[in-house]
Amino acid sequence: MSEPQFPAFATLATRCDGGVLHLTLNRPETRNAMSLAMVGELRGALSRAEASGAVRVIVLRGAGGHFCAGADLKDMAAAQGQPGDAGDDPIAAINAQFGELCTAFARTPLALVAVLEGTVMGGGFGLACVVDVALAGDSVTFRLPETSLGLVPAQIAPYLVERIGVSQSRRLAVTAARIDAAAALALGLVHEVHAGERLDAALSCVLGEILACAPAAIAATKALVGRARFTPPAAMIAEAAAAFARAARGAEGREGTVAFVEKRKPRWAPP
Repeated sequence: MSEPQFPAFATLATRCDGGVLHLTLNRPETRNAMSLAMVGELRGALSRAEASGAVRVIVLRGAGGHFCAGADLKDMAAAQGQPGDAGDDPIAAINAQFGELCTAFARTPLALVAVLEGTVMGGGFGLACVVDVALAGDSVTFRLPETSLGLVPAQIAPYLVERIGVSQSRRLAVTAARIDAAAALALGLVHEVHAGERLDAALSCVLGEILACAPAAIAATKALVGRARFTPPAAMIAEAAAAFARAARGAEGREGTVAFVEKRKPRWAPP
C-alpha cells in the first residue's frame, strides 16, 4: 500500500515511512506552544491517518529540542477580552477544543508513541499522558504550573490521573510541580529514558516491536483496555471472550497462527 499524502500544515511537519506517520509540532520559536491552529491541524492529521488504512503508528515529537511549552497564551488573551457567561464563554470553548484533541488521540485505534525532549507543559503534558509509549530524553522537564498562575490543569487532569493515579496527580497539582526525567520514569509518566543521542535508536526499537504486532489486534486491545478502566473484570468476561473469538476467526488470527506453525513472520510484520 502506498504511503498516504498529507497537506502542507502551518504548525506541523509530517513524514510517512513504512506505515509510521512522524508528526512533529513545528513552532520551535515558541517551544512548540499549542495554538488553536495547531490543535485543529493535529486533529486533521489524526483523522487523515485513521482514514488512510496505511498508517499503523503515529510518532509525536517537537521541533527544536522541545516537545511543547503548553497553550499559546495569545489565544487565551484574545478570549479574555471577549464577553462570556457560564453557558457561552470563549475561554471555555478554547479549553474544550484542547480537551477534544486529547480525547481524539486517546481513543485512536492507531498505536501512539511520543518522543519527549526539552520542555513538556500544558497541552504537551496532556498528549504525553495519552500515548501508548512515551520515550523521554534524559534532559526533559515536565511542568504542571497552572495552579501557580491561578489556573487549573482542567483538560489534562483526567489523563494525568489515568497515567499516574490520583495521589500523585494531586501532589503535582498542588505543588505546581517541575519534574525531571528520572522522576517522570519513577512515576510511570514515561516508559523509557534515554540519552539524547540514543533517542532515535530507542524509537526505532519500539517501532519495530509495534510493527511486528497485528494492527487490528492492537486496535481491539486498546479498546478493551480502555473499557477495563471502568468495568469490573467479572463483568467483562463475555465481552473479552467475544473479542478474542473475533480475533481468532479473523484474517489476522488465521495468518498469525499459520505463520507461527510455519516459523515465519506474519504478513503484517516488516521483512
